[in-house]
Amino acid sequence: MSKLRITEIFHSLQGESLTVGLPTVFVRLTGCPLRCVYCDTDYAFGGGEWMTYDEILQQIAQYGCDNVCITGGEPLAQKRVFDFFTLLCDKGFKVSTETGGANDISPLDPRVMTVMDLKTPDSGEMDKNLYSNIDHLKIGDQVKFVICSRKDFDWAKMAIEQHAIANKCEVLFSPSYGQVEYQELAEWILRDKLKVRMQVQLHKIIWGEKTGV
Repeated sequence: MSKLRITEIFHSLQGESLTVGLPTVFVRLTGCPLRCVYCDTDYAFGGGEWMTYDEILQQIAQYGCDNVCITGGEPLAQKRVFDFFTLLCDKGFKVSTETGGANDISPLDPRVMTVMDLKTPDSGEMDKNLYSNIDHLKIGDQVKFVICSRKDFDWAKMAIEQHAIANKCEVLFSPSYGQVEYQELAEWILRDKLKVRMQVQLHKIIWGEKTGV
């Protein structure tokens, strides 16, 4: 019987990406191969509980919500998750995933909206970026850069141009919480006339730094 290791399942507002603000059920998988300096979900690195697909679906169903986000940790590190994505899509859910960009996204069901990080220099994990993933992005997907400094901002600009990312999908710039001020990043974007979307973490503005939101 197919199982996934789950850290938590909860109902909240989507805090990031193009679906920000929408009620969403989050399924947070356990485990991650990365150790980004700004990680706010390190509690998902270990532990968790093995749950069958049916058990996960039962928990999702109790919220009566069409939007489901598979996140982590790093959700794509559990290879069984690709079958679960397809199962969710077949059941009519609007499915998204948040991935750190170090795992191959090509097996993802094309109905899944992918939000993929490209790790910047100050993340501490830039060398883990799997750039071949860019070729598998589609309309409706998003590439996210978490900006920790001006150096990260300049690197992200270079990466967008070098890989023609803005021609493939939406580009998101997110200030690293507590490292770059919202206004500071906004002014950099406007000054350099970048065709990107700035986002902030809505859930932290509403509830602060806590789990299950």
